[in-house]
Amino acid sequence: MRRTTNERITGGSPGPHQETKERRGALVPVLAFAGITVAVMQTLLVPVIKDLPALLHTAQSNATWVMTATLLAGAVSTPIMGRLGDLHGKRRMLLASLTVMVIGSLVCAFTDDLVVMIVGRALQGFAMGAIPLGIGIMRDELPPEKLGSSMALMSSSIGVGGGLGMPGAALVAQHADWHALFLGSAGVGVVALGLTFFLVPEPPLRAPGTFDHAGAAGLSLGLVCLLLPVTKGSEWGWTAPLTLGLIAGALLILVVWGLYELRVAAPLVDLRTTARREVLLTNLVSIMVGISFYAVSLVVPQLLQLPTSTGYGLGQSMVVAGLCMAPLGLTMMFTAPVYARIAARRGPKVSLMIGLLVIAVGYGAGTLLMEAAWQTVVVSAVLGAGIGLAYSSLPALIIGAVDASETGAANGLNTLMRSIGTSASSAVIGMVLANTSVHRGGVAVPSMEGFRTSFVIATGAVLVGLVLAAFLPPQRPAPRLVLVADSESEALLAEAEALVAIEAVLHGGASAGGPPAVAGSGDLRGRVLDGAGGPVARATVTLVDRQGRQAGRAVADDEGRYALAAAPGTGHVLVATAAGYAPRARPAVCAANGRPVVADLVLTAAPGQHRAGVPRGAGAVRTAPEAPVPERRV
Repeated sequence: MRRTTNERITGGSPGPHQETKERRGALVPVLAFAGITVAVMQTLLVPVIKDLPALLHTAQSNATWVMTATLLAGAVSTPIMGRLGDLHGKRRMLLASLTVMVIGSLVCAFTDDLVVMIVGRALQGFAMGAIPLGIGIMRDELPPEKLGSSMALMSSSIGVGGGLGMPGAALVAQHADWHALFLGSAGVGVVALGLTFFLVPEPPLRAPGTFDHAGAAGLSLGLVCLLLPVTKGSEWGWTAPLTLGLIAGALLILVVWGLYELRVAAPLVDLRTTARREVLLTNLVSIMVGISFYAVSLVVPQLLQLPTSTGYGLGQSMVVAGLCMAPLGLTMMFTAPVYARIAARRGPKVSLMIGLLVIAVGYGAGTLLMEAAWQTVVVSAVLGAGIGLAYSSLPALIIGAVDASETGAANGLNTLMRSIGTSASSAVIGMVLANTSVHRGGVAVPSMEGFRTSFVIATGAVLVGLVLAAFLPPQRPAPRLVLVADSESEALLAEAEALVAIEAVLHGGASAGGPPAVAGSGDLRGRVLDGAGGPVARATVTLVDRQGRQAGRAVADDEGRYALAAAPGTGHVLVATAAGYAPRARPAVCAANGRPVVADLVLTAAPGQHRAGVPRGAGAVRTAPEAPVPERRV
């Protein structure tokens, strides 16, 4: 077939198709394993938390910094690493996060000094940015039919790691020196690092712009000033000058930071996008889910380990308490495919609301089921299922509302909201347990009243989240769009030779086309140019499959360069659009030959309000089986 200047095939080294399939097949388990690994850092020291003052030769008030440092570092790193991943490569930043975590683990493994331990734990917490980065890689690399369940598993890894890490850490702490916890986490981190390096590809999509250093510094300072009094307020006193001063300072810093972010060209966080109803409400619900997740992690282990002499304690060992919490993580892991089915039929909003209802039922039942170890197992399993559904729904709601080039930063902010929820849960429930404690043998221990009150608070938070979720925009499954021709032969002809007109794609503009871009199992990449051969910056390039679904999307950089991962198949359409230009649509036959392809797209200036006619041989956008769909965006 005759080729034009709009398409050129490069002679790049062919990559074996089988190797590409294997790499993509390993993508989900490797990223999920990395997410679980970094999430374990949050609960790694829970089994020995009461012994930390003696182990570190310090006061209880100082020892709590070992936990607080990890929390603060994780909260600060998630939006920053997400933005860096959008700009410089998500795989690159994921490897950096895991490397810092391994270094932090080794620092902690060889010290008993409080200050050095705090530094090491902060480095461990820095790796929390790996979870939004993993979600971003999945969006860029996976086909649509696999994306839902995969993102669900990755999002749930923050809870899976916490739930499964506790019994493992308890077993190690009970039978070995506590430094073995850090050696083990370093070893697991090295495994995650190696698997990521060899099996996770670097997505080609990059966001334009530069890193907002001032915005990163302002957000970090504001978060530290906010989360410090939240986590230490019960110890310092909620009306103490230091507590109130930090809260006031945090509010002032975050307001100034927000005003600055609205003015800068390339902000760390796009607050205009964040203010959209679907993004804002999803982030507020995330705080409520974070509160509910941490409540069970604080209450159940203490209830299980309290001695039976208290009259309500279950007298279990550290290891048994951890095993009773394991169903929390296991059910979160196994709800990913359940979420995918619900979301495919009803949308992520419905799956989120179902998850919140299940959590409310779990906590409601938990206020009564506290008299035997098996009852805590049931409660943990129910809560895990609900939290798993809720966590799985959050990234889908975020991704559906933001541009592909903002995936990392947007999910980083969402993960931050969950961290704020867990911090608030820790502060509030810790205060409740302290204020309702009773004295047994001269020692203050949590009371049954405190445990039940904590579960009631978690139930209230979930119900608030349910009300917020009800106001999310409805996300009903869209009608299936297909390219319809009079016969199969005409359809193939339209794919291979005609100009594919998608007149309703963008504002009814004119469409142009060209010969099919034949993409292999490698990347589909190239440049978007204007009629004079100059680059068209920030042009959007979309790959649409035969069913009318988006199979890939990229935003061209300042030089007009774009890159897409192309899945084998026929009937794809490549669409390029940019402000001030008529959209261009062309067939893209994706063959499984393993060759990366360069396809340049030339856009012409939009002819005012003129609407070009549909060229001969082009298909029409219709709903199956016959009815045309006017003004449909693809």
